Amino acid sequence: MDTIGATCLLPGERALACPQENRPPLLDSSELVQECLKQFKVTRSQLQQIQVSLLGCMERALKGKADSAPAVRMLPTYVGSVPHGTEKGDFLVLELGATGASLRVLWVTLTGTEGYKVEPRSQEFVIPQDVVVGAGQQLFDFAAHCLSEFLDAQPVGNQPLQLGFSFSFPCHQTSLDRSTLISWTKGFKCSGVEGQDVVQLLRDAIQRKGTYNIDVVAVVNDTVGTMMGCELGARPCEVGLIVDTGTNACYMEEARHVAALDEDRGRTCVSVEWGSFSDDGALAPVLTTFDHVLDQGSLNPGAQRFEKMIGGLYLGELVRLVLAHLAQHGALFGGHTSPALLSPGSLLLEHVAEMEDACNGAAHTHTVLQGLGVSPDASDAELVQRVCAAVCSRAARLCAAALAAVLARLQHSREQRALQVAVATGGRVFERHPRFHNILKETVMHLAPECEVSFIPSVDGGGRGVAMVTAVAARLAAHRQLLEETLAPFQLNHEQLRAVQAQMREAMVRGLRGEASSLRMLPTYVRATPDGSERGDFLALDLGGTNFRVLVVHVTEGGVQITNQVYSIPEGVAQGSGQQLFDHIVDCIVDFQQRQGLSGQSLPLGFTFSFPCKQLGLDQGILLNWTKGFNASDCEGQDVVCLLREAIRRRQAVELNVVAIVNDTVGTMMSCGYEDPRCEMGLIVGTGTNACYMEELRNVTSVAGDSGHMCINMEWGAFGDDGSLGLLSTCFDAIVDQASINPGKQRFEKMISGMYLGEIVRHILLHLTSCGVLFRGRQAQCLQTKDIFKTKFLSEIESDSLALRQVRAILEDLGLLLTSDDALMVREVCQAVSRRAARLCGAGVAAVVEKIRENRGLEELTVSVGVDGTLYKMHPHFSSLVATTVRELAPRCAVSFLQSEDGSGKGAALVTAVACRLAQTAQV
Repeated sequence: MDTIGATCLLPGERALACPQENRPPLLDSSELVQECLKQFKVTRSQLQQIQVSLLGCMERALKGKADSAPAVRMLPTYVGSVPHGTEKGDFLVLELGATGASLRVLWVTLTGTEGYKVEPRSQEFVIPQDVVVGAGQQLFDFAAHCLSEFLDAQPVGNQPLQLGFSFSFPCHQTSLDRSTLISWTKGFKCSGVEGQDVVQLLRDAIQRKGTYNIDVVAVVNDTVGTMMGCELGARPCEVGLIVDTGTNACYMEEARHVAALDEDRGRTCVSVEWGSFSDDGALAPVLTTFDHVLDQGSLNPGAQRFEKMIGGLYLGELVRLVLAHLAQHGALFGGHTSPALLSPGSLLLEHVAEMEDACNGAAHTHTVLQGLGVSPDASDAELVQRVCAAVCSRAARLCAAALAAVLARLQHSREQRALQVAVATGGRVFERHPRFHNILKETVMHLAPECEVSFIPSVDGGGRGVAMVTAVAARLAAHRQLLEETLAPFQLNHEQLRAVQAQMREAMVRGLRGEASSLRMLPTYVRATPDGSERGDFLALDLGGTNFRVLVVHVTEGGVQITNQVYSIPEGVAQGSGQQLFDHIVDCIVDFQQRQGLSGQSLPLGFTFSFPCKQLGLDQGILLNWTKGFNASDCEGQDVVCLLREAIRRRQAVELNVVAIVNDTVGTMMSCGYEDPRCEMGLIVGTGTNACYMEELRNVTSVAGDSGHMCINMEWGAFGDDGSLGLLSTCFDAIVDQASINPGKQRFEKMISGMYLGEIVRHILLHLTSCGVLFRGRQAQCLQTKDIFKTKFLSEIESDSLALRQVRAILEDLGLLLTSDDALMVREVCQAVSRRAARLCGAGVAAVVEKIRENRGLEELTVSVGVDGTLYKMHPHFSSLVATTVRELAPRCAVSFLQSEDGSGKGAALVTAVACRLAQTAQV
């Protein structure tokens, strides 16, 4: 125990060793009592000032901006998760410093079953005083001896034992199992330990003892143990508060706010170490003359000032100082004192708690005072109880102000207007002084009215709590291994990506030659990209779903101007006759021309038709099959341009010049090509995926001619349908493929595009849940629903700007009940799936640009890629991952990526404009 100075006199007082006749004259006792008790009153404004000051100190320390001797340390404990109830196993605990000069060893069994507990086995050892203030090696050798003595009585054998080390002193922790002692407190003063790793000192001592196979897994202070030992309730316990010999608090902070960690994910438990809080501006008004006397007589004058006003080691001494002062001035015990009353350390926390007992306080007070050698009358006993109440009430209110600062910090870091939180409480002050808890709770309600706080007594924080830290660490390690094993197939290395690039290159060549290939390599009859000289007005049609667009595109020297109108296609028309559908389309065109004043004009028209077609010429496209809910009769197998022209002829007053039918990927390339003449590739990564590029005509076997270029529609979504991607396909890809409407087809698309990524993630989450890694192993009904996990959730969850709270909100909106750990792992799953998609896409782009470079015999190629699609545009990292992969696999190609603006509308018009330009050039 800390030794308080031998004198209890306040400044200016003289000792009471003088004869009776020389005692100071008796003062008005009532006035003197009021003067003493008034010093311990703390106003609400003073408490608020302490709250604000402590919060400021906390935030500066978190940012690493604290002074060399910070008021609070805000030490990361490397405890990254709270228990979720499934932890189980046998754990050894060594507890040092929690209860004064003693050491406790425990054997804790966690069952992982709610409501079923096994009482821990424990043994307490008193640490000899010469060890408490002796050499550090002596202390740790004593600890190792106690461990061995305890285990000798347990049926251990040679099994390896996991140990949690509860070390309740200020430490600088650099990992879960590495912690450097900053300074001794609580009366300990062992040499050679400050500045050393206490875990290593313990390991060395265990090794010297050499009796048992013990692995020190975690070092934990008693405050963290208190939080972790809390019983699971309606909400997780994320704050620990201890008022024992000393006082401290810890809480789960967002890791990105802890500068010392350099980590931007998840949470970490931070030990506030608020006992050292010493802001003179905030504390000076509430420090009494008795606090100053106590501090000066302590082992560490000027340090731990806040703790000395709250901690159980000091409350009894503060009461003793007040009682001695009142007795010396004649306000108590008829002016008589005793050697015991004047002896530091003679009045303990236990005595104070007994005297404040609601039922038997008066009787206990007489017993305690008689033990101090004084003879109280009834009024003395009442006054002593008032002194005890004043000292302890102030301690509770100061503690509440500090806790309110922690709650404010939690509220701010989680961006919550109303905070609901459970606080685990521990320590002898809480256990033996119920009034302390009541005052604390009431004061917190006044200082933090927007916080709904549940106070939960910790179940043996030093024992079960430390075991729980060790168990949680073991659970997280096991879950981490399962997660990494599950996601390992999605982590594609350089060699795997090189293989994909080479396989795609081979498939391109075979497809161009007309040989068997998973890439169809369809000629689009687009022979050039825009060169900037295109001029004129063009119509464009965009049919790809239940909405249909008509556009007029003005291409001038100053750029491109677009006016468009959206028309709906009724379900009856989409599924009626082909004639009815195309008549409706022409009606919409006529309506648009009238609205825009274009009636009677025959403008060149480009038709973006986003359904599977076999193109036979720039203005010839055979519909292979309807998709997207369309089923108009007499269209499949027909040239859709002819169907459109026939509808135009039926509407005799209309003249339209259909120049081109356009694939949306080609439109994307052409749209970007107008802005950048180097754009010779188009890429779509949205619901589906595809690519096109400008190939040398001599390499296109199906089209006559040896000079010039031809845009090739790769239809690369089908890449791998021949089994070439089999080694990269996971069991989750196989499940998604089998559940699709086209099993065995579009295998590349199913690993990349937005229609499928959410489903892959959903099946991974189901697997991890069945393994107990996610959602406490409880299958979530919502995850059984196909397509419930939309790909847009990947984009939102992976956003760098989203805090963990927002990620949890997205998942909770789906009906998932999850912890912060779950949210982190779901984000990691999303990242793995989308990263693989982007890297595969990048490998495909690298194959295309390398072929363009080699076609032209260039050492270096500068080329641009026009891109469209919601996945590419909306995902926070997809585009950068594609670009990085292309640089890695095609280092001799300088590739720029341009996001397309209206590829299906503007692009169709530009295909038409280029065709007109080429036709005019040919006529000349």
